[in-house]
Amino acid sequence: MTVIEMAREMGKVIQESEEYKNLMAAREASDNDENLQQQIQQFNLIRMNLEMESSKEDAEQEKISSLNEELMTLYTQIMDSDNMSKFNEAKEIIDTLMNNVTSILAAAVNGEDPMTFDPEAHHCGGSCSTCGGCH
Repeated sequence: MTVIEMAREMGKVIQESEEYKNLMAAREASDNDENLQQQIQQFNLIRMNLEMESSKEDAEQEKISSLNEELMTLYTQIMDSDNMSKFNEAKEIIDTLMNNVTSILAAAVNGEDPMTFDPEAHHCGGSCSTCGGCH
């Protein structure tokens, strides 16, 4: 089996995982939540209006402040909604899973044993200047 074939097989296994199924269920619930979708549409409309007002040469700071406040209030409501909270939790779990998979593969490419490498014990902050080394 080639590396690409194994990657495709891993993709199938990920799609069969509980983490993935939970993410898809949470996404569907969010997509089907009419109130949430209306709030998201309203958020996008306000954001566009804010961008247009901010780009004007004679932009009204009072209007910009009002739109900003409206945007932040709506953002908070969206993020606090039950379906969005569940989606974000499921997304965080799948992101952690994928980061762990990527860490194991990167460790293997760097010569570490992928069977014993613990991605939870190795956290890369992204800055090589503070790193003690990948291997």
